[in-house]
Amino acid sequence: QVQLVESGGGLVQSGGSLRLSCAASGTIFSINVMGWYRQAPGKQRELVATITSGGSTNYADSVKGRFTISRDNAKSTVYLQMNSLKPEDTDVYYCYLRCSTTSIATIFDPPEYWGQGTQVTVSS
Repeated sequence: QVQLVESGGGLVQSGGSLRLSCAASGTIFSINVMGWYRQAPGKQRELVATITSGGSTNYADSVKGRFTISRDNAKSTVYLQMNSLKPEDTDVYYCYLRCSTTSIATIFDPPEYWGQGTQVTVSS
């Protein structure tokens, strides 16, 4: 089993900053991608940012220049530093992980895992 524990959400004023953290644990063999998605009520979950095991990053256009994703491989933890927050960044943020586990079957088709979600609210 793989578990994701998120932290760092909360309420902040427009222009402020927050840092999200997500720690992965369990029967992980190799992490491929970690990242963050967000979802508003009634809307589809959308990409915020991802980072590969090699350090390549991908950002949604709406957060480029304001958000920075990073990871600590030794701790199997991914971070999202969010600066210059806007009210439209208000959402539930979900940690994302794609990894192989100690099950050989997952090596060629690593499954995806999701955190429980953390609320980020930006007031105007």
